[in-house]
Amino acid sequence: MIGIIGGTGFEKSNIFKNPQVKNIETKYGKPSSPITIGTINDKSVALLSRHGHEHTITPSHVNNRANIEALKLLGCKNIIATTACGSLREEMHPGNFVVLDQFIDFTKHRINTFYDEFKPGEMQHCPMSDPFSESLRNTIIKAAELCNVNLHKSGTMITIEGPRFSTRAESFMFQKWGADLINMSTAPETALANEANIPYAAIAIVTDYDCWKIDEEPVSIEIVLDNFSKSVTKLTEILIKTISIL
Repeated sequence: MIGIIGGTGFEKSNIFKNPQVKNIETKYGKPSSPITIGTINDKSVALLSRHGHEHTITPSHVNNRANIEALKLLGCKNIIATTACGSLREEMHPGNFVVLDQFIDFTKHRINTFYDEFKPGEMQHCPMSDPFSESLRNTIIKAAELCNVNLHKSGTMITIEGPRFSTRAESFMFQKWGADLINMSTAPETALANEANIPYAAIAIVTDYDCWKIDEEPVSIEIVLDNFSKSVTKLTEILIKTISIL
């Protein structure tokens, strides 16, 4: 089974044949939403909405551990995540797609590991040098190229706590740190998927220029949703094509 975690603007989707909804309870609590299970080109797929079907869960209160654990319990062998994001680079325009290869975790209040304690003699420090599955990334890249979209094959995402957007000073600082994009979701979701040994990759949809670009209107939720809506059809095409290739 293939897992999809849908982000902002992708809370609900009608991409399945024969959809069924499952309510799952994990030892970490309930995931963000009931999980819709169905088929895409004869592949079994499970779709979970990161912020809930009505987008009522704030970034800091997403139960990332329960989300990853629920997909693991369903037997998902891969996880593809979608995320709306701001661009910190001139060349990454709104409407572009980016297949992430690195992240910076600038969150402050989130549980970012499954390990609340170590068993005697079993210290668990998960390697995170390359946090996204290279094989899954390459599959998404191939699918996106077949869908003829404006694509960047790599990008570093910095995840902030939210729900507020950045100040202009923070936006400039994140650029100097080497971040290309900014959102409120990639960390610690990616790290937890790695700890769970599930190959994970994320495709980001650029919706705005954050607030560093003074000749553009600063980001607002209205801008994010409006620009995402213009890209959601192509995003769906990429997901379907990726699943067909896997």
